[in-house]
Amino acid sequence: MVAEGEGIRAPIHKIRQQHLPCRVPRYMNVFSRYGNRAYDGMLVLFVYFVVQLLCFLHPVYNAHEARLARNAARAATVAHTQGRDDTVTTTLTYTPRQRMLNAYLGQWSDCRVVAPEFWYYLPARVMGLDMVTFAREVPHWKALQETFRHYQTEGWGIVAPAQPNPAVESTSTFESLGEGRYQQRIITRTRYGTLSDCRMYDVKEPSWHVERPIKNLAQDYDAWLETAFPPLELMDFTEAHHALQAVGEDYLLEVMVGGMFFDFMAQPMGMEEGVMALADHEDRYLALQQRFNEHMTEKTRLICEQTADAPIFIACSWSCASLMGPNLWRRWDLPGVKAIVDEAHRHGRLVHIHYHGKIMDNLPDLIETGVDCICPFERLPGGDVTDLALVRRMLGGAITMNGNVHTVERLIRGCPADVEREVQEIGEAFAGEPRLIIGTGDQVGGETPDENIHAMVEASRRLPVG
Repeated sequence: MVAEGEGIRAPIHKIRQQHLPCRVPRYMNVFSRYGNRAYDGMLVLFVYFVVQLLCFLHPVYNAHEARLARNAARAATVAHTQGRDDTVTTTLTYTPRQRMLNAYLGQWSDCRVVAPEFWYYLPARVMGLDMVTFAREVPHWKALQETFRHYQTEGWGIVAPAQPNPAVESTSTFESLGEGRYQQRIITRTRYGTLSDCRMYDVKEPSWHVERPIKNLAQDYDAWLETAFPPLELMDFTEAHHALQAVGEDYLLEVMVGGMFFDFMAQPMGMEEGVMALADHEDRYLALQQRFNEHMTEKTRLICEQTADAPIFIACSWSCASLMGPNLWRRWDLPGVKAIVDEAHRHGRLVHIHYHGKIMDNLPDLIETGVDCICPFERLPGGDVTDLALVRRMLGGAITMNGNVHTVERLIRGCPADVEREVQEIGEAFAGEPRLIIGTGDQVGGETPDENIHAMVEASRRLPVG
């Protein structure tokens, strides 16, 4: 089209001003002087269509540049001022996932890595959800993604393949008990009997067991055993692949192979009953331990073959010195951990293990497995880490420490200055060591003030690198 009343000889700059849908960059004005002298209609039309094309490409190019800027570590600028004249500004150029992987590998990034363990409480708070809705309707990996974005920090999370078991049949009911509480009951039918499992849900707290499947070991063990080893060839990675792709570089999403042996055998009966079962039926559980270790080794192999480059994660509930003692852990859990680590390393994968509570007695054992990252190195009274210099010497620059910021005394009860001092203490103890992630001593509590979380992140960004 041409400007009204001008015909084909209308100056290009008038055509641009009246008809183009966007502002043409200034350098396009060079065409206007040629339009005034161009009497050949084809030339004018050619120039007009070139202008249109560049006008279209200009916002596309800008959008591409913006996308590159976001992907290049969210190119965030972190500024911290505390009523002083000095303001610390750090430009970040790695992605959160890259920083986590670099810490696992013992390589420096553009800043110290900080990864608070946001698990249930904080993600639910960020998303504005009660704990029941959060647990039943939101994929955990997605909740973590929103939370890490919200606080502009690195982090890690887990996803696992689905494991159908055609040998058993399960039905589930979910009912309200009033006053914000709900009960879920799962009935599982096997060739050897029927098992009943019940969990309580509360709008303010994560769910917990009130009834477990094994109530009488002699009667229920065989039925439970049929549920315990779903066929590995039927593992479904659909959701895991979707999660890994959706998370991308936002944080380090790991693939959980499972928990350790004591958690596995005690989960269906309870911790105390599990300890007694090991003592009363040692031969049975030695055979089960062997089967479990072989199963987990094969599961690790399949995970490595079916997923890309995500680290392998080993979980921990009761499998720790604080609850079963260092000697029982060494006897029952250590062999399985070593088998998983060896298989993962055979496939070139990194391994991250969660070992909460008191760790110092079993730290030499964990180091011996060759695991790549350990968390969360809790302080007193929940843990027993009192000498960070000793921890650094023991890790020997071969294993990454993740954690150590006190979730109660500093993050909940403390002020930003208290949090900053603790972060500084950790940073000084590991000065010059890239295998460090400033994390929390287990999960960040729901009462934690936002200003303390921000203080933890900003203080970590100010720590020197290299």
